[in-house]
Amino acid sequence: MGIFSRLADIVNSNIVSLLERAEDPQKIIRLIIQEMEDTLVEVRSSTVKTIADRKELERKVAALTRDRDAWQAKAELAIEKGREDLAKGALLRKNEAISLIASVETQLSDTEKYLAQQNDDIAKLQAKLDDAKQREATMLARAKTAQARLKTRGMLYDPRVDDALMRMEVAERALDELDGRVEAYDLGRKGKEPSFDEELTNLESNAKIDAELAELKARLSNRTPAKG
Repeated sequence: MGIFSRLADIVNSNIVSLLERAEDPQKIIRLIIQEMEDTLVEVRSSTVKTIADRKELERKVAALTRDRDAWQAKAELAIEKGREDLAKGALLRKNEAISLIASVETQLSDTEKYLAQQNDDIAKLQAKLDDAKQREATMLARAKTAQARLKTRGMLYDPRVDDALMRMEVAERALDELDGRVEAYDLGRKGKEPSFDEELTNLESNAKIDAELAELKARLSNRTPAKG
């Protein structure tokens, strides 16, 4: 069973309301679009037949108009020739043609009104179809975005990620302990050999002290001994 039962149902439908009541909006919008497309094909096919009917009625009006004019000419000719009886018969045929023209023109007017209504319905249906397709595209884009976000969230909260982080913390703790063991070996060791930088620093310090010592000796040696 379709969502709509008649063309008027589609034209007067509220797509937003239909989607709000639906349990599966994406499925419903697809069904709505499919039914609108099918209805549009049917309406256009019906319009083709109506257009053909209009053209046929227009041809009938043109033919009957020619008949009317022809009978008028024949009635005039009969009068000119003194045949009043033939003139009356021609005028009778002329009036029959006039009556048929009026009848066919009424059908033609009704057909044109029906075509105008069909054209209006097709325009409204096409607008509804365009709106439905736009809503479907929006819904698909939202669904794709939501799925991507859900996938990302799933990766963030994946137990394997937590397990990897925990194992990384264990490895870092093991490295800290290894560094601690190295530093622990150096604790309390006084006789360890100085490093390259330490030796250079000691040399500079010793040279400075030696210079100060030599200067002090020189000053003391130059002093005059005190008299008794």
